[in-house]
Amino acid sequence: MKLFSETITTLERGLSYSGAKQQAISQNLANIDTPNYKAKDVSFRSVLNDSERSLEAKRTNQRHIPFSVSTSSRQATITAQNTQYANNGNSVDVDKEMAEMAENQIYYQALVDRLNGKFTSLQTVIRGGR
Repeated sequence: MKLFSETITTLERGLSYSGAKQQAISQNLANIDTPNYKAKDVSFRSVLNDSERSLEAKRTNQRHIPFSVSTSSRQATITAQNTQYANNGNSVDVDKEMAEMAENQIYYQALVDRLNGKFTSLQTVIRGGR
């Protein structure tokens, strides 16, 4: 029996994605002057496929056909290979990275707000509606 709903698990996966995205952006910004550094990005599709790997249908009857989703294992971090913004071979674009960081912060904050709402609901239930 699960203590929390699937919503909290989904929010947790979203926070993991956001953390990985923030780490990739931070690495890109830290290496902005490193010659031949290639910018990294985190693919949402890869993270989604990794989370779907554990998806298995519930069977309510033994005659139902069991199935589960199996996806190929891919890394979530992608390195841009054929781009170059600086003469030293570096592919980090500061404006793009800052825009992605702002977008990621908004996404992260929305997930945290929703998670806080779920825990507030649980707290209200535990207190008996008070």
